[in-house]
Amino acid sequence: MTPDRASAARELLDFYAEAGVHALVGETPADRLASAQPEVPVVDVNATPDRPPLVRSQAAAPELAPVTAAPSVPTAPDIAVMAAREAARSAASLDDLRTMLAKFEGCALRTTAKQLVFADGNPQARVMFVGEAPGREEDLEGLPFVGRSGKLLDLMMAAIGLDRTSAYIANIIPWRPPGNRTPTPQESQICLPFILRQIELANPDILVCLGGPASQTLLGVKEGIKRTRGRWFNFHTGTREIRAIATFHPAYLLRSPLEKRFAWRDFLAVKKALKAA
Repeated sequence: MTPDRASAARELLDFYAEAGVHALVGETPADRLASAQPEVPVVDVNATPDRPPLVRSQAAAPELAPVTAAPSVPTAPDIAVMAAREAARSAASLDDLRTMLAKFEGCALRTTAKQLVFADGNPQARVMFVGEAPGREEDLEGLPFVGRSGKLLDLMMAAIGLDRTSAYIANIIPWRPPGNRTPTPQESQICLPFILRQIELANPDILVCLGGPASQTLLGVKEGIKRTRGRWFNFHTGTREIRAIATFHPAYLLRSPLEKRFAWRDFLAVKKALKAA
């Protein structure tokens, strides 16, 4: 190296040292994230002609912990609704529908509920009762309307000559919401294709919507249950048109026993319609 180049190199090294640079790595690129990394030489930039450069080895980078996969992202509601429609449409029987619901992952409620609550009663019955969602007792037993409200429903059905062998019972949402909270509109829309297909496959003569949420979701009404109850609607199952009526949910009647007189009128109307059909 000529004196001029040596002087220029020394000045450059002095500049680097004053700037805080204290080491130079080798010119060959090295993957420092690799588990077995060869040692990389480190050159002392403070070396002078009077003091030879100190070359030492830099230890290989420590092995990093494996990166865990990110948690799965919940399915978007619109995509989940489309998947539910496709799955429900392909069900050829109630057993097929139950199997598809047990495997369906588009509704997050299935991850917090203990089990699927599909239906109870006789699927060949002429009348079908549909509520909103199962509660704690239903979640434990896997059957709809088995708690206090279920016992009241049994009494109401018995008053018009029905029981669980002559009626079919289900909910719009087949999984219990955490803490018995109200299902979100998105959850109801995701589960709607399944209950619609369930009604179509059961093919009842009369549909009874228990409570405001069931009436609004299935009948498309906007009014509250007090304005809707007792009114008859035409409901298209997908294959034929049947009669549908809204009435109070048994859980509401337990909190407001004075309203039972109106529910009794609704059940008498159901009895009369079954005789006339």
